[in-house]
Order: sequence, then C-alpha cells, then structure tokens
Amino acid sequence: MPSSIRASRSADMATTPISHPRAKSPARRALGRFGSKPGAMIGLAVFASLLLLMLVHPLVSGIGPNTIDLRAINQGPSASHWLGTDGVGRDVFARLLEGGRISLLVAVTSSVASLVIGFLIGAVAGLGGRIADAIAMRSVDVAMTLPPVILLLVLASITGPGIGPTILVISLLSWPVLSRLVRSRLLELGQRDFVVASRGMGAGLGHLIWRHALPNSIDILVVFATLQVASAILLEAGLSFLGLGVPPPDASWGNMLFAARSTTVLTNYPWQWMFPGLALVVVVLAINFIGDGLRDAFDPRSEGA
Repeated sequence: MPSSIRASRSADMATTPISHPRAKSPARRALGRFGSKPGAMIGLAVFASLLLLMLVHPLVSGIGPNTIDLRAINQGPSASHWLGTDGVGRDVFARLLEGGRISLLVAVTSSVASLVIGFLIGAVAGLGGRIADAIAMRSVDVAMTLPPVILLLVLASITGPGIGPTILVISLLSWPVLSRLVRSRLLELGQRDFVVASRGMGAGLGHLIWRHALPNSIDILVVFATLQVASAILLEAGLSFLGLGVPPPDASWGNMLFAARSTTVLTNYPWQWMFPGLALVVVVLAINFIGDGLRDAFDPRSEGA
C-alpha cells in the first residue's frame, strides 16, 4: 500500500472522534431497576387505576356518598347500585371511593408531616454536633419507648374524632424511625470532604441541611414516605373502626367496617364489609409493592440484578 494512502487513512482515524456510550445518571439507573420489578409495576398499575377511579367518580356519577335511597336499604349489588347499599340506603360503591379519597388524604398528609419532623430531627442530630445529637436522640428514645397502641388511643381520645386530629395523631406517632435512619446516614456524610469544607467556609446548620443532608437522604425519604402511606392507611382505618378517627357521615374504610360490625350485617349483608375490607387489603398491598420496588431501585447493590 502506498505510503501516501496509509498516511491519509492514519490522518482520518486521528481526526475521527471516538464515540463512547453515555453513562446513565443515578436517577435513570434507579428508574430502570424499578421498572424491572414486576411486583412494583403491578402495584403501581393497581394503585394508579384505583386513584384515577377515586378522582373521576364524583364527576361522572350522579350518586353521592351520603345520598340516601330509602327504597334500597340493605339492597345487594344491582344495576343501579353496583356494590349494593348500606343500612340507610347509601350507595356502597360511592362511599367506598369517597372513603378511599379521605383515607389517602389522611395517609398522605400525615406521612408528609412525619417525613418533615423525622428528617429535621435526624438532620439536626447528624449534623448539629454532639449536644444537639444527644438531645434529639433522647427525644427519639422517649418516643420509641412509649407503647404505640396505647399512645395512639390516648392521643386520639384527647384530640377527639375528625380528619385533622387523625392526621395529627398519626404524624406524631410515625417520625422516630425515620429520624434514626437519617441520622445514621448523615453521621457518615458529615465526615466527607465537601461537608468539612462547607463547615470551614462558615456554612450554618440550615445550609448544611438544605444543600447536603436533603439531597443525600432523598432515597431514604422516598422509600419511607411510600411505606408510611400504607401504614397510615391502616392506622386511620383502625382509629375509625374504634370511633376515634374519621366520624360519620364522612366515609372512610375504617368507619364503613365499623358500621358493618354487627352479626346481622356480617351474615346477611356481606357486601357492606367485604368491599371496604378488600379495598383496604388491595391498596395497602399495592403501596407495599411499590415501596419494595423503590427500596430495591435506590439500593446500589441491586445494580445489574
């Protein structure tokens, strides 16, 4: 081969840029791991479908959750009442979806509140120094040593029934575990060079929490929030079943089960308790599947799994 041709090819190879595959960002890798979990995707599809049904039902249905039909008291499932009616003639399907909206409202709001409380206390403990850590952790120890069921009942009896008090009670009960998780993460983070450099440049605690603690704890917060929603739904249902949660005539899955607790209803009108109980089980399972998928997605050790 002539030397001029070889020189020309060498020049072309030298000037041709070599393409490298672009590395995926951590968020894209986590999203890919989440999408590879069949249970998580099934849970997401089920939860999204139920949530959409809860949102659009009041717009397309002419039956309200508190609309009484005296001609259809304790009527079984039919064309006019798909899931039957209760003891005063209210549509079970409408109340089921309205109860789901209220239960999710209580669960999401209380989860956000407990998320904020737990994160701030954990962040102060992890980055605020030895004295702040000792004070914050002693408060966590006190909160975790109290019997949760008894504390829940005492707080509920003090605040009384209602949506707002129920949110408050669940929020005050759910934050200690998150604060310990955040603290353990930030104790290690506080030894990193970029955090030490920020301290050396005079950064305050608020700056450290906002710029370093929050971005590096986002995986813990997302997983905790998802699983806490499922736990809060169960707590709200339990409180409402005991008459300390959402009071009638507002619908929730817990007080629907409470209204169907008599032996007569259990044996003769099973649709009044079967559908709320089934909805509770399905939604909690779906959210738990989503939470498990998010936990695996944010876990670096599941890379390539």
